[in-house]
Amino acid sequence: MPRLRYLLLQTRNSDDDMRAQEVRCFSRALDCDANDIAVVDFLQRGPTPDDLDAADMVLLGGSGHYSAAAELDGPSEPGRPRPSSWLERSLDFLRDLHRRAKPTFASCWGFQAMARALGGRCIHDPPYAELGTIELHLTDAGRADPVFGPLPPTFTGQAGHEDHVTELPPDAVLLASSDRVRHQAFRFAGKPIYCTQFHPELNRQAIIERVRAYPEYVERIAAVPHDQFLATVRETPEANQLLRRFVRVVFRS
Repeated sequence: MPRLRYLLLQTRNSDDDMRAQEVRCFSRALDCDANDIAVVDFLQRGPTPDDLDAADMVLLGGSGHYSAAAELDGPSEPGRPRPSSWLERSLDFLRDLHRRAKPTFASCWGFQAMARALGGRCIHDPPYAELGTIELHLTDAGRADPVFGPLPPTFTGQAGHEDHVTELPPDAVLLASSDRVRHQAFRFAGKPIYCTQFHPELNRQAIIERVRAYPEYVERIAAVPHDQFLATVRETPEANQLLRRFVRVVFRS
């Protein structure tokens, strides 16, 4: 694979240990050095043109405590910035990525925010929450896609979300679904931008680290004892190949 420069856009509190863990996860999934991944946190500032020009590819991942479905004019939670102070600039930046057709891979929060930014709809909907290792199914478009097509028709991925996308943007092509959530992966037609609700950057150990960092999600979503939940988490080797294949396809390595 070529040596590329990456820009990881995070939405995480400064004291969240998963900030550094997310860099390690993307580094492993991309088979790159962690030093090749520059980080900008939307909660602190918006990426600059220099940030974007210095990167070959943009990455977006999850968010421990922030929602892409938040109301821009809604109240702030204690100790957290008002959504209008960071979410609006995030959505504007994602629209710019789409306009530029910058190579981008977005998962989880990034999937939701990208869909919302480009005209889709994301809502907070706990009955459709997913956590842990889930089964996913390729659509016809997914089976024909150069990045998703090599996957088996049914494969597994790691998930952790309470928000989900109920309507895709007009130029989005649906690539995969789960039994509970129809919109699990899409790409933008004619652009090197792919988005997944699940986490192809997380393996079994990484999702276990996440739920240990955010134990409230096991209580709220899985509603089973922690040890019982961990016993259901499996490796997801097919999904973990998606980021490297995206790089090979987009950069023709």
